[in-house]
Amino acid sequence: MGLSKSAALLEDLIEKCGGCAVVDGGFATQLESHGAAINDPLWSAVCLIRDPELIKRVHLEYLEAGADILVTSSYQATLPGFLSRGLSMEESESLLQKSVRLAVEARDSFWDNASKIPGHSYNRALVAASIGSYGAYLADGSEYSGDYGEKVDLDKLKDFHRRRLQVLVDAGPDILAFETIPNKLEAQACIELLEEENVQIPAWICFSSVDGENAPSGESFEECLEPLNKSNNIYAVGINCAPPHFIESLICKFSKLTKKAIIVYPNSGEVWDGRAKRWLPSKCFGDDKFEIFATKWRDLGAKLIGGCCRTTPSTIKGISKVLKRR
Repeated sequence: MGLSKSAALLEDLIEKCGGCAVVDGGFATQLESHGAAINDPLWSAVCLIRDPELIKRVHLEYLEAGADILVTSSYQATLPGFLSRGLSMEESESLLQKSVRLAVEARDSFWDNASKIPGHSYNRALVAASIGSYGAYLADGSEYSGDYGEKVDLDKLKDFHRRRLQVLVDAGPDILAFETIPNKLEAQACIELLEEENVQIPAWICFSSVDGENAPSGESFEECLEPLNKSNNIYAVGINCAPPHFIESLICKFSKLTKKAIIVYPNSGEVWDGRAKRWLPSKCFGDDKFEIFATKWRDLGAKLIGGCCRTTPSTIKGISKVLKRR
């Protein structure tokens, strides 16, 4: 598939990190901590329009915290979403490209400075272009239910993702990150798109989970991982935006179902109410707990570990510290 060069960058990074690289943390959470108003259908992607320099600032904060992989601000950045705001197709595609460019610029400027510091512990980070699920675009919480309705079939999902994928690939990220995928159908759509577009960049696909056992759709992960295991385009599979207390058992489950690298980046443990657009208190974990769990997750076989919603640079700093202690 011609992936050897791109995949080698990721493999080399994981090796440099002692077998487990650190993904960054909650992006919208950090934007809000700086005063950004993101209660919007575009969510964090609204800052691509309103405050791109703040996006770069957050990337730099995660790099300073020890992140080895930056995930772009394009999770909820979709062409239909931008078009509905009155932007032209050209403007919309430019914003997608900007999401990658801001991460690359932050990475390059940080590395230019960090690499000159004697004895520094940083790695030259890779940039993963975030591709949120169809449910994320709908902004109705369906990425946590997997219920897209009878009218959404494989072709509709491929059509939805295709142009965004093309634009993001052309922008030059190191990795593609398909996030909060709620069902087998959308995972299959992503895989087929990568093949149809002859994409030469390694990708990961992360599912969400609301019960700690299955995909949100109710399908087993054995079902969901079957097509992924056959794809040469998929480098890693795993879980994002599920509570931390699900992760240990899910890593054990995935390790029996796949030979792909396993990636996990859970949320803080709070529960997102997609309809009310707010976080509900739940079994929350502090940064100290994340440090303890991160070592367990690594020892169980995770090769990429980070944080999702409600985690912060402080969380990532703790994870980085314990994973790179050796």
